[in-house]
Amino acid sequence: MSVSHDGLWGIGELAEHAGVTVKTVRFYSDRGLLPEASRSAGGHRRYGPGALDRLRLIRSLRALDLPVSEVRRILDEEDRGGGADAGSALEDAVAGRLRALGSELGALRWREAALRLVRDCPPAERADRLLLVGAVPAPPSTDPLARFWRAWLPPRMPARSVAAFLEVAVPQPPGDPDPAQVLAFARLHALTTRPCPGAVRPQPEAHRRAGARGAAVLYTGLAEAYELAGVQLRRDREPRPGEALDGFVAAYASAYGTRDTPDFRRVLAGQLAADPRLDRYWELVAELVTPPGGRPEPTPGSAHDWLLAALAAQAAAAA
Repeated sequence: MSVSHDGLWGIGELAEHAGVTVKTVRFYSDRGLLPEASRSAGGHRRYGPGALDRLRLIRSLRALDLPVSEVRRILDEEDRGGGADAGSALEDAVAGRLRALGSELGALRWREAALRLVRDCPPAERADRLLLVGAVPAPPSTDPLARFWRAWLPPRMPARSVAAFLEVAVPQPPGDPDPAQVLAFARLHALTTRPCPGAVRPQPEAHRRAGARGAAVLYTGLAEAYELAGVQLRRDREPRPGEALDGFVAAYASAYGTRDTPDFRRVLAGQLAADPRLDRYWELVAELVTPPGGRPEPTPGSAHDWLLAALAAQAAAAA
């Protein structure tokens, strides 16, 4: 490896030893990543022997697709000698790039499934499918679904309770969807962003009677009842009295500030049967969360229907 009499290399020599172009060396120098040791009398850049290792490190970092700003942070940390935080800049940069790649891969998988959906659908349905999937960003966002539920929940409901409900009610899109799941999510997106007929979206009677804080109690209890009902649904059990139904009724009784009595159960069964329904939402959620060819997973909607059927049968038997 030859150097000049003063131990420095010209830009062409450094580029040759590193296996890059002069333009590349100049690019990194101009951005402060590769400092010059000096300039010749003619104004040409001169680099010390340490520049070769630094240039190789820069190339390795850029080969990982790290942006120049992150490369600069890593080099600055090395120049400071590292210390207690040695390697932290590199770790942060790699972790950030991995997150970005995960998002990019998710978007590519979603677009692939969307393309297959459009390719394989009957020609008469192609225009509608294009409109549906074209309205959904890739990777898809659940923000419209969350906004839908925030507008549906009672106003001034505690933020913690709202967040807990959204965790259950808003499904996360699968990371590697099949075309049917893309279609289900696109339909959910359309359902939750389409203007609702009338000025006010229909609300359950419980929202009016329980109020904001009562609704928080209600939905906490319902989440537990739905989980218990989900166990029964997975076992293909017919709607029946039991712990799940008792918890379901207790959630409403607590929210209303009353006791669980046979008369209350009868009235509640009638009220819930008359409440506005969101069946289509939950049908689409089931399509979205069920693996291809797999058994349908219980949703809060299917659990609610199971519990309501058990309550209605019990009230009818008592009458």
